[in-house]
Amino acid sequence: MDPLAKRPELAKRRKPAALVIGGGIAGIQAALDIADAGYPVYLVEREPSVGGRMAQLDKTFPTLDCSACILTPKMVDVGRHPNIELMTYAEVSSMAPLQSPPAGGGDPLQPPLPGGGEGGGFRVLVRKKPRYVDVDKCTGCGSCAAACRMKGRVTSDFDEGIAKRSAVYVPFPQAVPLKYTVDPTTCLYLTRGRCGKTFLCKEACPAGAIDFEQQEELVELEVGAIIVATGFDLIDPCIKPEFGYGVYPEVMTGIEFERLSSASGPTMGKIIVNGKEPKDVVFIKCVGSRDPHSGVPYCSRFCCMYTAKHAHLVRDKLPDARITVFYMDVRAFGKGYEEFYDRVKRERVMYRRGEPAEIYRDSQRDGGRLVVLAEDTILGKPIEVEADLVVLATAAVPRTDVSEVAALLGLERSPDGFFQEAHPKLRPVDTLVEGVFLAGCCQGPKDIPDTVAQAKAAASSALRVLVRRGT
Repeated sequence: MDPLAKRPELAKRRKPAALVIGGGIAGIQAALDIADAGYPVYLVEREPSVGGRMAQLDKTFPTLDCSACILTPKMVDVGRHPNIELMTYAEVSSMAPLQSPPAGGGDPLQPPLPGGGEGGGFRVLVRKKPRYVDVDKCTGCGSCAAACRMKGRVTSDFDEGIAKRSAVYVPFPQAVPLKYTVDPTTCLYLTRGRCGKTFLCKEACPAGAIDFEQQEELVELEVGAIIVATGFDLIDPCIKPEFGYGVYPEVMTGIEFERLSSASGPTMGKIIVNGKEPKDVVFIKCVGSRDPHSGVPYCSRFCCMYTAKHAHLVRDKLPDARITVFYMDVRAFGKGYEEFYDRVKRERVMYRRGEPAEIYRDSQRDGGRLVVLAEDTILGKPIEVEADLVVLATAAVPRTDVSEVAALLGLERSPDGFFQEAHPKLRPVDTLVEGVFLAGCCQGPKDIPDTVAQAKAAASSALRVLVRRGT
């Protein structure tokens, strides 16, 4: 028998809600765990779709599972769960603690305890940016994007600049919610006040969903716990000008290679550089990581393994390619990682210990091929390796808005710039603000299994607070 049946006043009481900031795999997992426990969740994501970095990946190491096959069902669950209110294309703009008056009164002038104190919570203001598309009317048919005058002229952030899109778009075909958004920075009407004689997108939409009169909306929420899962950024490889990123089109980052090699990417999984398949591929690890000169003295943790995965993908798609990996150390720490690394080495991948000093174009070599100049520290001599494609494993760094989020929520930051947990061993997901928890790479670089584990731990910790504040 339901234990609340004898106490109808408790049965009618509304359960306190949780707020999850960030809709990557960490935020998705935390939101699902809390919602499955019966508590309402607000999931706020600044992009038009949830999915985060994991949505950009093709395969995941060490099992080479399809990333979308793991992530997409969870994205759909988040979008359909009755206890989750999904707020995409939105940002948290302010947060203040609530104070529940103590039983028997109390001093109303006494300042609230951190996190609202016992029985308290937070008052949060969420800013919903205008999509200029009515999400209730939009069916995701894509007619507006096909008719847009900017079709094929706007750089796709999701595809890391490799592909183009329209000014009205969805980030990727499996987006959740599958609702179009007008990019206010590239739409001709929103930037110049005109778009020809007629709005082609508006005329093409059979549902009449295009609405250029939409305004920013502020939504006030009251929540009992907050989980921060805002993710990470990748360092700009231009800080290492010796590698020629942005100068030579054959030099790209690991995340760009993910989109290039993805079956759902712009080239449908074909590795094409300058119109042809590369014969010599060079991977350079620790670009920015473990480098005090770049401001990133720490290890980014997942670069060794995603480089091994990339080398495997090249071997799978280009069986005759010559593959070289330059490394300082190989850190294969996770379950099955060492075995995967050994497997890749057996696939005719040359691992050479040494940090490249320079990448340059030699006009005298076969029509001007790139040359990677490095020192092989095992052989103890300088070497030159020709390359048609160079992939840089760039460092994971705190998001550009980490300072604003820290100030907004009152969070501390560790010396590496990520959010500081209350204690690295005893309280690894707690913060010094009661009721606020960390999940995923906003607390520090980690792979997908560790991210999911921390998200589940943060959800469990948040549930303790919600249960206490709901009684």
